[in-house]
Amino acid sequence: MTHPSLSGRTAAPSAAERAYRYLKRAILEQIHPGGSLVSEGEIAEATGVSRTPVREALLRLEAEGLVRLYPKRGALIRPVSAREITDVIEARRLVELHAAERIWPRREALRTDLAARLAEMHEAYAAGDLRALIEADRAFHATVVEAAGNEILAELYQRLRDRQLLIGITSFRLSPGSAERAIAEHADQLAALDSDDPRRWLTAVAAHIDKVADVLRTLR
Repeated sequence: MTHPSLSGRTAAPSAAERAYRYLKRAILEQIHPGGSLVSEGEIAEATGVSRTPVREALLRLEAEGLVRLYPKRGALIRPVSAREITDVIEARRLVELHAAERIWPRREALRTDLAARLAEMHEAYAAGDLRALIEADRAFHATVVEAAGNEILAELYQRLRDRQLLIGITSFRLSPGSAERAIAEHADQLAALDSDDPRRWLTAVAAHIDKVADVLRTLR
């Protein structure tokens, strides 16, 4: 008998994994907006699993900071607060500017990957896929952070990912023109990376983060 792991087939996700993926997607796409309460029963019914794996999924989402659990009541979808927006922007500025400075001597090796992420942003925008656009946006920045070679900072940045997605989706939905501006600003960063002036590159990275902060301040 051929072992499943050797036959080329991918194992089906567990019940807990299915519940986790379902609710996480619903949170990130704001099907369940911040401040709403969902019950274990609702999730179990929507995913076709029992409540035990739903509890496992909720505990995982609580650890990621996306929900807050209330015994016998359900899970509160954590809203994005003004304080959290400020904290995320500050963390992004510290990590991304440090990473941008570190990667400058190795920028040529990074150029192809960043161009691919920008192309993904264009494709997602053309398809009207907001989440894919935000994912490609985050991947663009994460590529720079990971290339800097500091594993602790890369891990910290990854932990911010889901909250950045929520903040980004809120910004793009409520601020007309945000998607177009984001694509243009990432194109500016790529052009700066092609130049011989590190100050132009660092300025482009900082300007993008600052413009995101300015937009988010108007939405609070």
